[in-house]
Amino acid sequence: MVKTILVHIDGSVQQPSRLRAAALLADAQGAHPVGSAATGISRFDLALLTGAGGVPIPADDFGALREAAAAHLRAFATQAQALGVASFEARQAEDAFDHALLLQSRCADLIVLSQDDDGAPPPGLESGPSAGLGAPVRGLPERIILRGVRPVLLVPGAWQGTALPGTVMAGWDGAMCTLRAIQAALPLLQAADTVKLALVNPDRLSELHGEEPGADMATYLARHGIKVEVVVERTRATVGNALIGIARACGAGLMVAGAYGHGRLREWVVGGVTRELLERAPAPLLLAH
Repeated sequence: MVKTILVHIDGSVQQPSRLRAAALLADAQGAHPVGSAATGISRFDLALLTGAGGVPIPADDFGALREAAAAHLRAFATQAQALGVASFEARQAEDAFDHALLLQSRCADLIVLSQDDDGAPPPGLESGPSAGLGAPVRGLPERIILRGVRPVLLVPGAWQGTALPGTVMAGWDGAMCTLRAIQAALPLLQAADTVKLALVNPDRLSELHGEEPGADMATYLARHGIKVEVVVERTRATVGNALIGIARACGAGLMVAGAYGHGRLREWVVGGVTRELLERAPAPLLLAH
């Protein structure tokens, strides 16, 4: 079961959709959401700025960052109550956004973030006083997925769903990261109306799929009480586009996939499934590395 859900709190326009997703999961799983807001400046950054030869930052700027984080958490509490969340808590950290989430996620079952915003500053000093308060942080999902040990639920900024998980589209290619994602998603798959186990061009990976692609994994899921249907897609489209198409066609309320199964560098150079899903997933997407 999912019992502790860590939610990134930053006051951005994307926050309501991720809070809605966390609230729906909390209600379905009997879970406890934890809202995490950080100042955006780590101890290392602070030492560089205030040490010998560093550029001093006015104390008012630090105070403004602390107050902004506190204000975001007050708004989180109000929103959580309005969404009917029975049990939740708020945590404030004087740290970089990614460091705070990575540390707190060790005692959580799931991390809830938003899809990336290309116009946002990256984590660290660029997202401090000079970048404005309450702005989303570019590259945060990738950092948390690659450096963390917990699965990440990535929520589209405009998502307004009323049911989670509903129908689930779970990508399956036999890779270890995909197996980890499915394993992490088991409590949600068990609560789903049905699970579409999606295989894209499985003949190219016959050594991972066996004689009947998807059959063994479908049997494994069925033994966990999951209603599963194998969907095989043979296409010239990219795997990411194919999975997105399957999710749209079945009206998926949740997508599940492995992340960076071919390595981050290769995906960055030649493109890859993870990048496509990070940018364009039409429904909340559960990823594990």
